[in-house]
Amino acid sequence: MRDISSFFEECERAPRLNELASFFAATAAGRSGSPAKQPQVDRRLLGDNTLLDRFIRLHEQRRGPFDQHYLASIPYRLEEECRLGCAILRYAQDMPEPISLYSLGTAEGTMARTVSELAGGHVESLSCSPNVENLRSFMAYGDPPHATFFHGPFHHLTGDLLRSRQDLAGFSSGFDIILEDTTFQMYSPNRPDQIEFVSQHLKDDGLFLFVEKFKTTDIDDYQRRELQKDHGFKARFFDPTEIMAKKTNVLTVMNQSEVTLAQMSDAVKRCFHQCHVTWNSGNFYTLLASNSPKKIERFLSGLIEPAIPREYVYADIPYCLHSQAT
Repeated sequence: MRDISSFFEECERAPRLNELASFFAATAAGRSGSPAKQPQVDRRLLGDNTLLDRFIRLHEQRRGPFDQHYLASIPYRLEEECRLGCAILRYAQDMPEPISLYSLGTAEGTMARTVSELAGGHVESLSCSPNVENLRSFMAYGDPPHATFFHGPFHHLTGDLLRSRQDLAGFSSGFDIILEDTTFQMYSPNRPDQIEFVSQHLKDDGLFLFVEKFKTTDIDDYQRRELQKDHGFKARFFDPTEIMAKKTNVLTVMNQSEVTLAQMSDAVKRCFHQCHVTWNSGNFYTLLASNSPKKIERFLSGLIEPAIPREYVYADIPYCLHSQAT
């Protein structure tokens, strides 16, 4: 990167590790932020599928306290997690060699762990979180043979660290798939450097998935989607006072590090020739980027239809966010 020391210092000052640290620690420990009931997959939206059934059952068994909070906070994010997990499994099935998956900042690493357990050696995964509470939740179900957890923020996971630690050395040749799950927005709006830093760990023809919350150019539109999320979905799981408290204490800080889809596209273009939008829920989107059109096509072919009621969707999915000649 152009100035790794400056980027490192920026990350060290980030809200995720400072003013929001107590929120993440308490939620990951289950001391606060727990929904009134556990979120459950709406099977009417996903249909019948043997692999999907297996994924849903194991994912439900492996969830930790932060999963419960997170999946109850974003409309139909649980269904999207299962959809992505199954797509990764399908992508790995026909590969001649096992693939590697890096899921950064995804709390207890439940999705990556579930993928690795079901893949039976075809997916080696690495998850990371700066919270020891998330590490404890990960280890509560035993130490899986094909899933690893790095206790630390994403910017601490450098190439030198991957090469020097025995438990991480297997990932030093790069990842086939990287998933950034609402992590960058907790640090800063500096998407160009964030993407560049993490992309150093991705193979040349690898896939980069982003799940993020984006600003809109029309602030009223943004607020309408937020009201829909809070009153149409979150109210099923949280008391109105809890919803308002999080908005005041967490979201107002996080919102300062959000970017627009256009800004994200500009940042992604610096590293990837193609980027597709594959899911939308209000202000949240899933993006798929790569320098390999064949790998993008392969992944998209194994991705089932989005499992979300139409009223939460504000775009015709999927669509190409940008494409450059290669």
